This record gives sequence, C-alpha cells and structure tokens, in this order.
Amino acid sequence: MLESPPNTTSKDDIIPLMVKLQGNGVLKNIQDNYMYWDKVKYKAKDCTPEELWKAVKMFRYIRSSKVKFGKTSFSFMITDYIQRALHQFDMHIGGTLGSNVGIAETDKTKFIISSIMEEAISSSQMEGANTTRKKAKEMIQQEKKPKTKSEQMIMNNYITMKYIVQHKNEDISPEKLLYIHELISKGTLDEVEDEGRFRDNDDVHVVNHVNSEIVHTPPLKDELNVLVKDLCDFFNNDRGTFVHPIIKGCIIHFIIGWIHPFTDGNGRTARAIFYWYMLKKGYWLTEYLSISRIIKDTKVQYEKAFLYSESDENDLGYFITYHINTMEKAYSALKEYISKKQQEVFQAAKFMKIPNVNDRMAQILKIIHDDSDRILTTKEIESRFSVSNFTARTDLKALVELEFLDVIQVNKKKQNFIKSDKFNTIIKKYTS
Repeated sequence: MLESPPNTTSKDDIIPLMVKLQGNGVLKNIQDNYMYWDKVKYKAKDCTPEELWKAVKMFRYIRSSKVKFGKTSFSFMITDYIQRALHQFDMHIGGTLGSNVGIAETDKTKFIISSIMEEAISSSQMEGANTTRKKAKEMIQQEKKPKTKSEQMIMNNYITMKYIVQHKNEDISPEKLLYIHELISKGTLDEVEDEGRFRDNDDVHVVNHVNSEIVHTPPLKDELNVLVKDLCDFFNNDRGTFVHPIIKGCIIHFIIGWIHPFTDGNGRTARAIFYWYMLKKGYWLTEYLSISRIIKDTKVQYEKAFLYSESDENDLGYFITYHINTMEKAYSALKEYISKKQQEVFQAAKFMKIPNVNDRMAQILKIIHDDSDRILTTKEIESRFSVSNFTARTDLKALVELEFLDVIQVNKKKQNFIKSDKFNTIIKKYTS
C-alpha cells in the first residue's frame, strides 16, 4: 500500500510558505506533475517535508473544484500543465473544421478500423488477454471465430468499440451501461449470468496479485443504484459548474473503476465509456487514438493514479494528470503512425504504374511485396479497405489474372490467395 501523507489539519499559517514556493517555481513543478507525498517529501529544501506538503495541499484546496457521486465527494485542481494540454486537444482532436494531423479523407475509414483494432487489443491485453497483436489483427480482419478466452476478449472489445462509434451521439443510461458490459464480457467471465449485470454482493475487491493485498474496496452494492444514476446524470448533463469535457471524460473513467459495478470487466467498460463520452462531445479524433495501448505500457502508473487519488482524500488530480499525459502520448503516436502509413501509401504508388491496377490493388501488392508468406482472404480485404465482398473478390481475382497472385482452394466455396512465382519478375518489369 502507499505511504499515507501527513495530517494537514493543524492551525499553522502555511500561506507565507506557499507564496514563497509559488514564487521560486518549486510549487509549480510539484503541481504540474501532481506529485503525491511519496515524491513531494524529497523536494523540501528550506522547510520540512511536512511543511512543504501542507503548502501543496493548501494550494490545491484553494483552487479545487468538487464533484459528488452518491454520498462521496471528490476534488481536483486544474494545473497550468492541464490547461495547456486541454488547449492543444481542443485545437487538434475536437471541433468541426478538421485537424492538421494529416488524415486524408480517403484514408479515414482505414485509419478508424486500424485504431479501433489497436484499442480493442490493448484494452484486452491489460486485463490478461494473452495473444500477439499480429494474431489478434488477423482474427479481426479475417473475421475468424475466437478460439480462446483471450481472443474472445479482444473480439468483444472490437465489437463494443464499433457499437459505441455507431451510437456516439446518444445519452447513456443504466440499461446501456449494462449492455456495454454484456458486449465486452460475453463468454469471458467465470459465471455467465454476471454478463451485463451489476454485482449483487460486496465480495468484490481490487487485489494486488503479487502479494494478494486488497488495494481497493468498492462502495457497497446497496449504493450502486444511486451511484450509477449519478454517473449517468454526470455523463448526460452539463448543468451547474462547467467542467471541461475532457476532464469530465477522465472523471467518468475513474468513477466507473471506483464504483466497480460489475464482478469483472470494470476496466474495459470504463475505458469504453470514456471513448463514448469523448466522441459524444465532438472530440472526433479520439476515434483514431489508441489510449489503452499507452496505458498498457504504463500500467504501474495507471494503477498508482487510482491509488493516489483515493489515498489523498479523493483528489482526482492525480488520475486526471496521468490520463491527460496518456492522451498526449497517444496523439503523438497517432501522428507517427499516420506518417508511417502515408509513407507506405507513397511506396505503394509505384505499383500504380502497372496497367489495370487500382489504388486498393496497389496496396495489396505492397502487402505481398513486404510479406512474401502472407495468405490473403476476401474477408481481410473487405475489412482492411471497408469494401463489399464483391469488390474484394474482384480486386483479388484481377490480381490473379495479372499473375501476381495464385489461388489456394480451401473448400468448394472458400479461396485464399498467395504470392505467385511470377510476382517478382512482373513487379521488376513495371517498377525498375
């Protein structure tokens, strides 16, 4: 468990120290990083660690906002770092005029599908899904039936994300929250009756599996109805004090984890509902961000952000700061990904010189050129390029007729496609 911070209720006048620390920049560094006591205590120089902590807490208290769910109040402070980040997000991932991130209109569907897959895979891997990203993508692209619990978790997440994108403008309700959980947990829980059902007991705990220590005890089941209602009201309404939509999204993510309304699948559900809220509020680029991939790579910090917030008088600033930082990393990763994909499109352009080859066929040739052992299916081409079965079959058959691909007859109906023996010779003829 975390080291508990010192008591800050003493009568000492800490304001002069707070003003001094604000002037020399010490306080700004601590607040922008929203440090917890375990780090703050090492920053004390001209005062004791306890005095420094009191100054930090006083500064946060003066500038804090509050939200309430059920009988429990939560607070948070918007730091300079958070304000700068929110401005950048408003400029680049929201609004109606588009973004300078560089997604061409013709590529949007392809990027969305790829991003949804990444989010589904990473969110499931965080909760124990054990499979490679390559195998998971092939399963989704080729619409293979999941064979293991891990594959089922990933497919569930993918289906859930697609559902959210289709219903992103709708309000949420307890019934819809249950439906999201049902989608996300289908065939993956120990008890099938727990799918799409709020927990009916108080035996659910968040446990550190390394040492079997209980790190979070959720509210009692008798409080769930009120808490879930308050959560839905918070999601649907903007009455009262204004809270920036991205901050609200972060709070929604935290509160679902804190309430822990289900026996299992709470994390996957919380991340899915965060996406729903962001899309509902017009942050359209969220659809392209794989936030769970970043969270998966920083899982210790993710878990600590929950613990810090709960240990320090329900101060959500720790979790919000972590979440904002994660979104920044996801946005940077998206820009790198798009740059890489645009380079691939540029490289595929040389295949466009070949007579009777369209842009999709050129990209298929690029796939085979880069991966000689690749086996293509009609389903994969449908999914990858978001085209009909007829269009996918037409493209593949055209490449067979042009002698770039060979057909493998799987059964009376199904065909797969592989690189032909003549592929390299023909490619060299047209691209050299």
